[in-house]
Amino acid sequence: MTDRYLLVLDEGTTSTRAMLYAPDGRRIAMAQAELTQYYPQPGWVEHDAAEIWTRTRDCARQMVERAGGADRIAAIGITNQRETVVAWDRRTGEPLAPAIVWQDRRTTAQCAALRDAGHEAMLQQRTGLVVDPYFSASKMRWLIDNVPAVAQAGDRLALGTIESWLVWKLTGGLHVSDASNASRTQLVALDGTDWDPALCDLFGVPRAALPEIVDNAGAFGETLAALFGGAIPIRGLAGDQQAASIGQACLTPGDAKATLGTGAFILANMGAQLPASRHRLLGTLLYRIGDQRIYALEGSIFIAGNLIKWLRDQLGLIGSAEETEALARSVPDSGGVLMLPALAGLGAPHWRPDVNGVIAGLTQGSTRAHIVRAALESLSHQLSDLATAFAADGAPWRQLRIDGGMSANDWIAQDIADMLDVSVDRPADVETTALGAAMLAGLGAGLFRSLNEAATMAGKTIRFDPAMLPQPRDARLSAWHRLRDRTLAS
Repeated sequence: MTDRYLLVLDEGTTSTRAMLYAPDGRRIAMAQAELTQYYPQPGWVEHDAAEIWTRTRDCARQMVERAGGADRIAAIGITNQRETVVAWDRRTGEPLAPAIVWQDRRTTAQCAALRDAGHEAMLQQRTGLVVDPYFSASKMRWLIDNVPAVAQAGDRLALGTIESWLVWKLTGGLHVSDASNASRTQLVALDGTDWDPALCDLFGVPRAALPEIVDNAGAFGETLAALFGGAIPIRGLAGDQQAASIGQACLTPGDAKATLGTGAFILANMGAQLPASRHRLLGTLLYRIGDQRIYALEGSIFIAGNLIKWLRDQLGLIGSAEETEALARSVPDSGGVLMLPALAGLGAPHWRPDVNGVIAGLTQGSTRAHIVRAALESLSHQLSDLATAFAADGAPWRQLRIDGGMSANDWIAQDIADMLDVSVDRPADVETTALGAAMLAGLGAGLFRSLNEAATMAGKTIRFDPAMLPQPRDARLSAWHRLRDRTLAS
């Protein structure tokens, strides 16, 4: 073991962070910077890729200084918001267009055309993914079709997800994508190791513009010495949800975690078995290291933490996210108020990008506490839908490990346990996405011999056991099902 640190770059949807870890799992320090969200049209969500880079770099510099210099960093691990697409110029290294964020719905018509042409069954069987604007391939094609600078770039065009963009900028031109992020593009077969020519042709994405696909732990170049006062090796890469699964030590088939961040993402480890869902869940690669390929079954909820942000910024019902727990506890129930939070359509298992959000059951007696509680309850309701789908696909949740910003709310953690009727475990440090990237970087740097050995970095957990009687649970779920089904049918 070394006395040097692991530096993690955790590039999320609303902020970017750099975190410094000791090899024993202690988080030493963190620097964070918010990212600007752009909504140029209804359903469109964009980021400034140049801002992502500069703010990530600046956060990293703070952590390198905190560590005592570049030579005090054993390795860098990177984890990132998945499916978000960047197009840039290989010669200048500058973005050619705003980054299209995973939540963006602008390719809804393009995806509908693929379904109408009969491609969805094939795509789900080949890639594990349903046809939806969520995934990267349709975003890449949209950029080529609609942004002249991208269309005219020719052999200068580079396409990639956020980890690919950051590695390019850190190294001065290495163009790679890790296998977990690549599995989310719809351009790689689940059992494949490289970009699939037929899938690239179907979406109209030029293979020459795509990065080389690499493992999740290994040697991925070094940072330019000028960035941090010395070169630092990059040794771990993973999409945020896969990294959170690793950080939660979901390393045995059947282990399941839910990350409650901007959205909510549930992954169940399926081992070496290729996942095939009959209930519109996603099959995805959990990680690839050497000859080992481990898969997961996934359910994606698009609106979770950003619902709280919406209550704060758009409705003005709260001043901070921390207020929500006290407000939820201040009333015995939601007073009949129900919320279907489809602010960016509905994700798994419904996959309805056309559905809008609904608040129902309002009366003159409804208060902001009732509305806030209904918003928090809507997370458990959506998780219940997913639990049913996972169980039907042969992957029932024996327990659920939660992490992410929303999981720090004790009321939410208990409500999930109550509504799912399973025990919920929360780590003392809920930043398991970054921890997973640190574990991968430590493995890639040779500090650990395996992920199981790296799992010693994980800390203690707090358990929430279900305490709700069946009758109130069933009543809440019945009301949710009525609202959900009525909205989906309209």
